[in-house]
Amino acid sequence: MPLRALIPRRMKSFLRWMAMENGKWPELYRKVCQPNGYELGDFYRKFGRDGFKFVSIGDHFLCRPWTVITDPSYTRIGNNVHLGACYLYGHDGSISMLNRAYGARLDRVGKVDIRDNVFIGNWALVMPGVTIGPNAVVAAGAVVTRDVAEGTVVAGVPARAVGRVDDLVEKLVRDTDAYPWGHLIAQREGAFDAEMEPLLVRMRQHFFYPEVFPPVKDEAARPPKP
Repeated sequence: MPLRALIPRRMKSFLRWMAMENGKWPELYRKVCQPNGYELGDFYRKFGRDGFKFVSIGDHFLCRPWTVITDPSYTRIGNNVHLGACYLYGHDGSISMLNRAYGARLDRVGKVDIRDNVFIGNWALVMPGVTIGPNAVVAAGAVVTRDVAEGTVVAGVPARAVGRVDDLVEKLVRDTDAYPWGHLIAQREGAFDAEMEPLLVRMRQHFFYPEVFPPVKDEAARPPKP
């Protein structure tokens, strides 16, 4: 049974308060409270310079609880950066082994500089000495070994450019408008609306599996196009 399931709600509230107000027990807070990406991002923005020694963290930072940032001291986060459960490495873990094996005195570290408006997908690996963006997308599972140019979408192992963010946005605009719920997305404020979400889920279920889920009735219809 997960640890968080064994801890009373009151204790979780206390852990969240201690973390968000005082920066205490961050690892326990992450494991037990499982904060959403925006809450954890706010925590890092508030305490990241002092408790974790980030170079800097910008506004609107989203960070999943499973994200691994090995070296905050070499990591800079811009504005509107969204991190999935990815890995940001500021050092080469093989150095300690090589030093002992070869009697050497080696070092290999590097910055991880994430500029404004960057998304990094789940299980992507960002290696030391890399700058990403601004305005860039790193696909899930990509291994980033070199800089990602402004406005670029990268994917693969090693990551390479597969498109432009401007083109991706244009395609997503067309795709969203084509969905039966596209008019609701156009009305939504931000990326999530708790009141709207149940309706969106029902409409998507019917769209994906019409043989299983009935159509949504008596809901707001898509307005006719002019």
